[in-house]
Amino acid sequence: MTGPDSLRVRALRWPEEAETLHGLRRRVLYPGLPATKALYPGDEDPGVVHLGAFDADGRFVGCASLFPREDGTLQLRGMAVDTSLQRGGVGAAIVRAAYDVAAGQRRPSLWCNARLLAVGFYERQGWMVEGGQFDVPDIGPHYVMRWTPPAAAG
Repeated sequence: MTGPDSLRVRALRWPEEAETLHGLRRRVLYPGLPATKALYPGDEDPGVVHLGAFDADGRFVGCASLFPREDGTLQLRGMAVDTSLQRGGVGAAIVRAAYDVAAGQRRPSLWCNARLLAVGFYERQGWMVEGGQFDVPDIGPHYVMRWTPPAAAG
């Protein structure tokens, strides 16, 4: 059984672990859609940090990618957790690692385009909805969500 205490989240080695990342994205986020949906423009850019979560046995169980944006923020994209482990703390561990990356890079905030089904998860992690709902073709309804470090929010 995988629990939050048995997880290790680290930056993935690029391009060595790219196929692993893209495979999990495709299985979790884009089932039934073309494999190219799991490939994001800029994935290979040197400033992008790809995070991977590994269980106690070293099995790849979750991921997210952090894209630096011109406004100084980081965009979290492609967050995916193995379907058998969702709601077990893997996503929260990945988000905590993303907070550490943002702090290390002195980024003012993280933001993402959250699927409607993920809004509650992000809210529990301290994120807030910004603006109205919008639709992503082939995927469904989303909201922009943002996390601001507590010191910066005050």
